[in-house]
Amino acid sequence: MTFSIRLNNDEADIIKAYAKLNGMTVSELFRRSVMDHIENEFDLKAYDEAMEEYKADPVTFGLEDVIKELDLL
Repeated sequence: MTFSIRLNNDEADIIKAYAKLNGMTVSELFRRSVMDHIENEFDLKAYDEAMEEYKADPVTFGLEDVIKELDLL
């Protein structure tokens, strides 16, 4: 799939220089940047949901409890 975006010359120059500095193509830079952004959004949503769950029932377990519960030793 191909996408097209419009950039002014200064933006394009900065992006090309950044990609070159990091040893990647502009396409790879955009792909990685978008995927990183999406992953961060998912992580933030998972964090928010976990915090809401914790606030509703603030029970925590120590490492020893988890090992015992999972019968790891």
